[in-house]
This record gives sequence, structure tokens and C-alpha cells, in this order.
Amino acid sequence: MQNDRILSMLGLAAKAGKVASGEFSTEKAVKSGKAFLVIVSQEASENTKKMFRNMCSYYKVPIYLYAPKEALGNAIGKRFRASLAVLDQGFARSLEEKLKLAEKTE
Repeated sequence: MQNDRILSMLGLAAKAGKVASGEFSTEKAVKSGKAFLVIVSQEASENTKKMFRNMCSYYKVPIYLYAPKEALGNAIGKRFRASLAVLDQGFARSLEEKLKLAEKTE
């Protein structure tokens, strides 16, 4: 299944220390120009989604809505995560390819 590949790649990025997770860290990564990709949980509140959409469009960072909070959290070894930023261009690029494929197959 496509989803598992995305989550396992997030896990690899997290192990490599290339993921900022949680609202505060994600926001900081975007604003400091370190984020190459933002993933917000499908279960995140409308406010959270809107805030990140606006922020990411302003800072020109690709953003995707993906996975339940628990799945996002588990992928990176945490409990629940509504948002995370990928801090590595390589990881971000391949994740984005997989996320685009996942969007098409939904």
C-alpha cells in the first residue's frame, strides 16, 4: 500500500533527524526556511489546516494533508502529531512524489 511507504519514509527522515514535528516546531521550521515539505494530519482542526496552508503558501513550501494524527505520530516515534515539517530536500522530494501518487489514487 502506498501510504505505508510514505509513513516509513517519514520514519527514516525522523531517524536521520530531518523532521520537525508538532505545531510550534513545524511553524518555526517553515518560517526559518528549513522546511522543504509540510505534512498536516487529515484530522487536524480547520484552524490548524488553514494556518499552515496560509503560512506555506506565503513561504512557498509544499503542503499536504495526509494520514490520521496517530499514524503520523507513530511513523516518527511519537504519539499524536497534527503537523510535521521535513527538513531535508532529498527526503522532501521523494515524499512529495509519493504523496502526489497517493492523492491520485484516493
